[in-house]
Amino acid sequence: MARYSKEERRKLLEEALSENPFFTDEELSERFKVSVSTIRLDRGELGIPELRERTRAVAQEAYSTLKTLDDQELIGELIELVIGERACSRLTIEESMVLTKARVARGHYLFAQANSLAIALVDAPMALTGSVELKFKRPVQLGEVVIAKGTVLKRKQNKYWVEISVSVGSEEVLRGDWILFAIEDFSGAREKEME
Repeated sequence: MARYSKEERRKLLEEALSENPFFTDEELSERFKVSVSTIRLDRGELGIPELRERTRAVAQEAYSTLKTLDDQELIGELIELVIGERACSRLTIEESMVLTKARVARGHYLFAQANSLAIALVDAPMALTGSVELKFKRPVQLGEVVIAKGTVLKRKQNKYWVEISVSVGSEEVLRGDWILFAIEDFSGAREKEME
């Protein structure tokens, strides 16, 4: 990568962080071939907060748009949510989430993160999972950070087709296709079921 002037680098830094606010200073340092200290100085001059604050700001905005779930029902930290289009969440694998002997994440945590993200994408007061085709590609280790990205592929009436890709770094660890049903009035749905 070519050397940039300070002004060029700062402009590119702003652009990179506006596209992806989750770049770490270390990743940016490597990308621009400068020291981590230089990136921190650039961020300071541009008024760009550190990663933790950027993540918190983006998450607060995303949580304010949740419709189908309460924020405690979402597994992982919501990073982005555009209902009916796309969503993203992150989950750090902690000690309580791993199998004791194998030291890898229990599959139900990864499924729960992906499933709750798929449900969050539905534009209705409530959504139910109809079916899922899921493929685990590799085990996730203790301490790894898992990023789930969801996209609504199609919508027809109250039915949503959602694709979820879960990655650690640039490596995909799980992929799935969901079919979900939007429920506008749960009490009415229960009454029809009982008839």
